[in-house]
Amino acid sequence: CLSDVQENVLQRVLQLPVVSSTCETLQRTYTSTKEAHPLMASVCEVYERGVQGAGALAMWGMEPVVRRLEPQFAVANDLACRGLDHLEEKIPALQYPVDK
Repeated sequence: CLSDVQENVLQRVLQLPVVSSTCETLQRTYTSTKEAHPLMASVCEVYERGVQGAGALAMWGMEPVVRRLEPQFAVANDLACRGLDHLEEKIPALQYPVDK
């Protein structure tokens, strides 16, 4: 990737204007739906807590495996970043928010 050793492909994808504006729109819709429907809000909050707990447990359990596979992840990340460089070069629309 460009020159930042810590850079990863997921962060780069999330920073693309087309992706970040889509995520913001989805977040606003989700929040307004929860505010408009109290029953839906309570169901969503239970689900959110469950996902957070499951995610934390999964990360704790996967940590030793991730540590061992770190060199392979670094190579895959580098290849993915190069592919993203190519896509950004070939598809200028990725640099614009969804509404544009």
